[in-house]
Amino acid sequence: MIPSSPNRHRIAATVPEADNCAGCAGRKCPHGQQVRQNKPVPTFIDEHGVPIVYYAWPVDNPRAIVQLVHGVGEHALRYREVARALNAAGYSVYADDHRGHGQTGMLQHGGDAGQLGRLGVGGLRAAVAAVHAFTGVIRQATRHQTVARGEGPAAQAGQPQAQPVPLVLLGHSWGSFMAQMILNRYPQDYQAVVLTGTAYRWPGYLNSGDLNARHKHLGSTGAEWLSRDPAVAAAFVSDPLTTSVPLAKLFGLRDAARILGRPARRLPADLPVLIQVGGDDPVGGARSARKLVDAFRRRSGLRDVRLIVYPGARHEVLNEINRDEVLADLVAWLDAHLPAAVSESAADD
Repeated sequence: MIPSSPNRHRIAATVPEADNCAGCAGRKCPHGQQVRQNKPVPTFIDEHGVPIVYYAWPVDNPRAIVQLVHGVGEHALRYREVARALNAAGYSVYADDHRGHGQTGMLQHGGDAGQLGRLGVGGLRAAVAAVHAFTGVIRQATRHQTVARGEGPAAQAGQPQAQPVPLVLLGHSWGSFMAQMILNRYPQDYQAVVLTGTAYRWPGYLNSGDLNARHKHLGSTGAEWLSRDPAVAAAFVSDPLTTSVPLAKLFGLRDAARILGRPARRLPADLPVLIQVGGDDPVGGARSARKLVDAFRRRSGLRDVRLIVYPGARHEVLNEINRDEVLADLVAWLDAHLPAAVSESAADD
């Protein structure tokens, strides 16, 4: 179940760097998050006492809420354009900087950018728990929002029922692995799941080597594997809140191994899942994604699992040269699975 301790989730932290976010002291902040001196930053406190920084892009009367779970070595503000696109389609978006990452990591490690990516006490398990705790924060923050759905006996009688706004779990890369782990334990907390840049979490299907190996001849940043758009790699390596240190070195071998796992047996059959991956994604790619789809269907019993493979696309499909296509596919899938609320006029007809 979703953690239910709302009071401890409404704590605010302060970021001391004037005019910039926590990672941009003394330079122009590129993240669109201008943090004035001692201005409160929304946070909640995880089970180990670590303040987790988060962001919200809400809309009025949302069709659904998307909880966005970012990947390793990055941070939530890299997904501002995704949030804006989802806002335009009627979806509210919430995203946190995970333990050790982004502004959370800067607060956690006393402003030492060299420690970004290191999860701290509790390791991976605590990081996953904090992401799920954020689900509770979102539910608490949006507890007064409802949607009228044309479902059930009352709706059939012309009285659409008010229901909590649906919650979608959208995870990318490491975030998609954490989303899979959370889904195994708390499937009832989400009405839809989207996984991008994901893989089947099993040896032989998940690349633990040099992710840039087959793309390093294309540039000199070391991040060419992320996207065919060279601006994406350049922005990543110049971002003071990202790190290219390999996951195994950041987490340690024990926590890196804990990422491995399979979809749980007997998940709710009607839970819809969308998987979007690049055909040239070195993390897993099409073969691994197909194995994951098969596991969701055969092992978990899910009836509605869709896989979209984008030929030639690399790891960050939401930052690819065909990003408009990827976002359009995402929105179309969400719209199909999360019908718009029934208006009063429609209910009266």
